[in-house]
Amino acid sequence: MARMRRKGDLPTKVCAHCGRPFAWRRKWARDWDAVLYCSDRCKREAASERARRGRGSSD
Repeated sequence: MARMRRKGDLPTKVCAHCGRPFAWRRKWARDWDAVLYCSDRCKREAASERARRGRGSSD
């Protein structure tokens, strides 16, 4: 069995939307390099902002 790690020993990133740091989670093990957001909420809000910017700039 693998030894337990302390949360402070795990890799961290900064969320692309809110700017807060977040730590590695086991469910992100396969695609950690592709993870940009700390939560589904930040991912959803960032997508809605991109959509809003895309619609408003076509004047």
